[in-house]
Amino acid sequence: MASNELQMVIDMLRSTHNIADLSIEERRAQMENDFTQFQLPMDVRCDSVDAGGVPAEWITTPGVVAERVIYYLHGGGYVMGSVNTHREMVSRLSRAANARVLILDYRLAPENPFPAAVDDSTTAYRWLLSNGVDPTRLVIAGESAGGGLTVATLVALRDAGEPLPRAGVCLSPWADLECRGESMATKAEIDPMVTRDSALMLAKAYLGDANPRTPLASPLYADLAGLPPLLIQVGTAEVLFDDAKRLADRARAAGVDVTLEPWDDMVHMWHFFAAMLPEGQQAIDRIGEFIHQHT
Repeated sequence: MASNELQMVIDMLRSTHNIADLSIEERRAQMENDFTQFQLPMDVRCDSVDAGGVPAEWITTPGVVAERVIYYLHGGGYVMGSVNTHREMVSRLSRAANARVLILDYRLAPENPFPAAVDDSTTAYRWLLSNGVDPTRLVIAGESAGGGLTVATLVALRDAGEPLPRAGVCLSPWADLECRGESMATKAEIDPMVTRDSALMLAKAYLGDANPRTPLASPLYADLAGLPPLLIQVGTAEVLFDDAKRLADRARAAGVDVTLEPWDDMVHMWHFFAAMLPEGQQAIDRIGEFIHQHT
């Protein structure tokens, strides 16, 4: 049974997440406002870096194992989100996994459409390796669009013959920019945050003239053979539920070791509300266990 705090989160999301009539600038400003409400603990260290020409930030909590690294790709439909919006949640990942986290400020659409995000994510990954990070102690992770970008980055690196990280973590991944999953309809009434129309609007901004089934844009259509173990978490109240399930099914069919975790009644990006939602912290702790297991 879900915690009592969940309804409070749902009510808050329903009151703030109607983006259909907002401009790109207004959507970005709303996300910056909404996801910087939780105070960053005083013991979190934040260091800006140039990751091969891509802005990024190291997030470090006390007691981390310096050699263990999480490379984090934020969500926001490829048009929103930043280090600022994700800093607090990522600090919880650092603490749970006892790892340093590099979070990337990749270029956003529509100013920088596909494949800019993939180009930036692969560039910064190569920068990590060139700076001595051992891929066997490295995990790539992301949520929503960042979850799809996580898989796209793994595919692009594999195809380029680069050493792959030890594992990947996808939180509520957006893996199909055509938005064809059945849950886009069956979960529409209970998802307080994402709609098929809003997702298609963001997809159009990101894709530009690209085909929505282009594998590095919609990794559901990619050849996933040879990817490292994946942890996929998704809430059962999400319109993206079937993106996660279909991605897991395709990865398993390609021989990938996949752990799919459906979290009962959870909404999109529930991890971000860990300061007030017990299941948010529980899911983050589970990610920490997975990362410990593989690194």
